[in-house]
Amino acid sequence: MRAAGARAAGQEVLNDVVLNQVLVSFGSAEQTHRIVDEVQRDGTCWCGATVWQGRTALRFSVSSWATTEADIDRSLEAIIRIASKS
Repeated sequence: MRAAGARAAGQEVLNDVVLNQVLVSFGSAEQTHRIVDEVQRDGTCWCGATVWQGRTALRFSVSSWATTEADIDRSLEAIIRIASKS
């Protein structure tokens, strides 16, 4: 997930992206969990929920050498689409 793309879509990126993880809050813990659940049901990518510095966030990690830029873009688009409906 591209942190800049999430920010451009109006989402709050909680961490400084150094390596492979982006943490995004969608407001309340309940709202963030709903979005994480819907992303998992959608199946485009898999993200989990986490708590970081007391905030609930969607955690997106790129950990496979086979992940392409297109995969990341497609994942970001799915997450933004789902968040915009919530």
